Amino acid sequence: MNPTMGWDIIIPPHRELDEMRESEFCGKTVAVVGMARTGMAAAEVLTDLGAEVVLYDQKPASELDRQLEEAKGMGVRARPGTSDVDLDGVDMLVPSPGVSAASPVFGKAARLGVEVLSEIEIAYRISQSPIIAVTGTNGKTTTTVLIGRIMEADGRKSYIAGNVAAGDIKLPLVLAAYRASPDAVIVAEISTFQLEWISSFRPKVAILLNIGTDHMDRHSPEEYASLKARIFEYQTSEDFAVINLDNEAAVSKSYQVSSQKLCFSRLTEVEQGGFIEDGLVKVRIGGREVEVCSLDDICASGNLPGTHSEENVLAASCAAVAVGARPESIARAVRGFAGIEHRMERVAVIDGVSYVNNSMCTNPDAFARSVASVEGRPIIIAGGKHKGGDLSLVAKAVKDYAKYLILIGTSAPEIEKAVQSTGFLKMTRAGSMEEAVSTGAAVAEPGDTVILAPGCASFDMFSGFEERGQVFKDIVRRRASAGWGRRADESR
Repeated sequence: MNPTMGWDIIIPPHRELDEMRESEFCGKTVAVVGMARTGMAAAEVLTDLGAEVVLYDQKPASELDRQLEEAKGMGVRARPGTSDVDLDGVDMLVPSPGVSAASPVFGKAARLGVEVLSEIEIAYRISQSPIIAVTGTNGKTTTTVLIGRIMEADGRKSYIAGNVAAGDIKLPLVLAAYRASPDAVIVAEISTFQLEWISSFRPKVAILLNIGTDHMDRHSPEEYASLKARIFEYQTSEDFAVINLDNEAAVSKSYQVSSQKLCFSRLTEVEQGGFIEDGLVKVRIGGREVEVCSLDDICASGNLPGTHSEENVLAASCAAVAVGARPESIARAVRGFAGIEHRMERVAVIDGVSYVNNSMCTNPDAFARSVASVEGRPIIIAGGKHKGGDLSLVAKAVKDYAKYLILIGTSAPEIEKAVQSTGFLKMTRAGSMEEAVSTGAAVAEPGDTVILAPGCASFDMFSGFEERGQVFKDIVRRRASAGWGRRADESR
């Protein structure tokens, strides 16, 4: 490993004075649509900055007890149980990421001249700290958390925020931006929906990991790809754009980027960015090159499996070096990476069979990457609410890698038909997660892996991917505690 090369990069604060961030919102009337985590955070921050906020949500008051109590404590008016947003006298509209751009409220806002701001746009405008923003179809959470861990290993105050939901990490970007001091770094996972309503959002480092198929129930493939690329839209030559050179769709959407391009590739050497050579991850910026870690370091934690993890490490390394992190800090964070709940999380080993929770896998691309990274031929539990992605990716991955397929959820018939077309017939349907796990256990032999890799959203059976993953883990752990196997941490 090369010694630190003294990058000496000093990131200026994005905002220097509290007065600058207060002036834009103080005295304004703001309608916030959606009383979930993001909407409540936006209401809290805007109220503290002197805005008059009104909260709206279609859910009835009976389902919003906690939020209504919080709103009362903030002195914010709340109007539950309505989709009719009153924009008379309103200066700004802040929609939840879940509100479709086709919603009539946006047409009303346009007619009345009401500015529409996403929560991340507000966050950028008030932030005194530089923002490293991560988007892509897959790998966002892992890469975001890994960069945050690198910053911590480098002795930097960091906030992991945005659309990330990883265990206890659930910090909306607007709250992170409000709390962070100028010497801190914010690392944010950014979703496609959050990028719909930006008008100046300019991260110091913007990362586009890949573009696959996801959210086709809301966007066409072209719309989806174009929205992902908006992460670069307001950057300047003082900023960095980190782009996956191995992903054709990402490359095709980055030709007009105005910032400094740092490409990364597992497959080829790059002039500026990250690449792998002789088993080492290297980063080049401005004619200088450092070795940041080895492929052995990536394998060392046991929580970064598969070639897609190498891509995530390359992207994280480019971002970290761009903001001045030392190579040894990157290596230390990679080696010690603890993994993320619901993402390739090994739950237990029972009678020689490994059980892996990958509930965060919610699209066909993620499904293919997940099952390809499992050693041997896994027994796969898949299905849920299909979001319109290409099921031929699921079918091919099943044929290429699976020992057996167990289907759950509303998409089971559709996936079954796609898989059958490949000639793969070793599958069945299950009416519940309990039945799916029991079936997997019955099919599996010592040395096999049973993996929950849905490839679909969870909202047909669960409140979200977290509940789905937790139910899977609870079932598996009950089996383990009954004496039928050993917990994962006891078997290592």
